[in-house]
Amino acid sequence: MMRRLFPAPLLSLALVALWLVLNNPYSLGQWIMAIVLGFAVPLLTQSLRPTPVTFKRPWVAFKLFMQVGKDVIGSNFRVLIGTLSRGERMAQGGFVVVPLDLRDPNGLAVLAAIMCVIPGTVWSELALDRSALLVHIFDMQDPELDIQLIKTRYERPLMEIFE
Repeated sequence: MMRRLFPAPLLSLALVALWLVLNNPYSLGQWIMAIVLGFAVPLLTQSLRPTPVTFKRPWVAFKLFMQVGKDVIGSNFRVLIGTLSRGERMAQGGFVVVPLDLRDPNGLAVLAAIMCVIPGTVWSELALDRSALLVHIFDMQDPELDIQLIKTRYERPLMEIFE
């Protein structure tokens, strides 16, 4: 019964907390709205989630979160330098096809989100059969190195977390 009322309890708690943080002061009306959102949004979006999330290794997830944060900061500087450079030093973009071993739909969604967040990965597309990810790299030096970086930094931890 509780699972039907709260299909994603962590999402509900996160929504309540986010609403309260963004809408200071903490009046009774803000608390009521936060609770209504925390209750209604997971119920209304339940059909959009492909499969139930099985979150196996929180420590690996934390390390992945920190790695993505570090990569976002580092990539911002590389993109800045690439956009300001001229001549032969200009960034040379290109596409790479990353073969995927990850099959969990939630893990694939997180991988796609990571690719969208990191500056320098200008565009990505998941193959229809979910076997590969096509990624456009802003400043591609070595395609094989970029493929291995995506697989080791992002795909492997996501496989530990979701599969």
